[in-house]
Amino acid sequence: MVSGHKYVVIGSNSFSGSDFIDLLLENPANKIIGVSRSSEKSPVFLPYKGTDAEQFCFSKIDLNRDMPQLLDLLDLEQPDYVVNFAALLEPGYSWKNPEQWFYTNAVSLVRLADHLKTASYLKRYVHISTPEVYGSCQGYIREDAPLNPSTPYAVSKAAGDLFLFTLVKSFSFPMVMIRATNVYGAHQQLYRIIPRTVVYLKLGQKIELHGGGEAIKSYIHIRDVSRGELLALHEGKNGAIYHLSPNESISIRELVRMICKRMNYVFQDVTTDVAERVGQDAAYTIDSSRARQELGWGPQISLQHGIDEVIKWVEQHWDDIQHRPLEYEHWF
Repeated sequence: MVSGHKYVVIGSNSFSGSDFIDLLLENPANKIIGVSRSSEKSPVFLPYKGTDAEQFCFSKIDLNRDMPQLLDLLDLEQPDYVVNFAALLEPGYSWKNPEQWFYTNAVSLVRLADHLKTASYLKRYVHISTPEVYGSCQGYIREDAPLNPSTPYAVSKAAGDLFLFTLVKSFSFPMVMIRATNVYGAHQQLYRIIPRTVVYLKLGQKIELHGGGEAIKSYIHIRDVSRGELLALHEGKNGAIYHLSPNESISIRELVRMICKRMNYVFQDVTTDVAERVGQDAAYTIDSSRARQELGWGPQISLQHGIDEVIKWVEQHWDDIQHRPLEYEHWF
């Protein structure tokens, strides 16, 4: 019989959190408890829906408002592993009411980690960070690069990260940290560039390219990231940061051009250039050599295959997706 473990996944409604749960459920001996501030989403956005109820359970808990409830749940369930995907995202929106980003990404994180730092049941805490803490990248940056955040979102994430490392130093807190480049795949929020481009094309709407789409990004399939997170959880070194990135980068402009080609649209006819967003970093190109060497990890899903998967997902659920909002909806 395959041995299993008990996991608490915080931020289970998120794109990355839900895919990680879906991966964990491949082992029928695992028990997973999902925690999120909102009720579970539609199966269109949660790949794990329809699984064995005895293997997975969900608790609606808001980290900012219900922390005592979460801490009680953790102490009652005593999970082997806690994986934290919860965060306020969207750098561009963080300039408005930035204190909300700090409360979620730093203050609530401090309350959670301070409680867990001496939890005898915890084998490993996995924290999902972001390469945005480095600011705009020149060349391929490694995990020891200095922090140089350029938006309130990135600063709030950096603040939380630094607190976690103080716990590692002072209490041997069993933490590993993940910083992955731009994740994508089926089930992603529709305001993200890849699914939004597919939906806009099908709706006949113009695709706006901020700054002409010149920003360089590194897109990596969500399942490749989930596999890396699971490897780091079990095999990673305590206190280590692991970058997860693909083998190549691409500009937003060329990414949209690729989607247009695969859907038989003329790029020039369906796009328009607009001004760049405030605080937009010019490039995210991070080095993932540590994960490849220490964990034996590497991306397996090509960008072309992943885009085709997103297109297929949108088309299969078009009756539902076409009526959903396509812009970021802020909720604090």
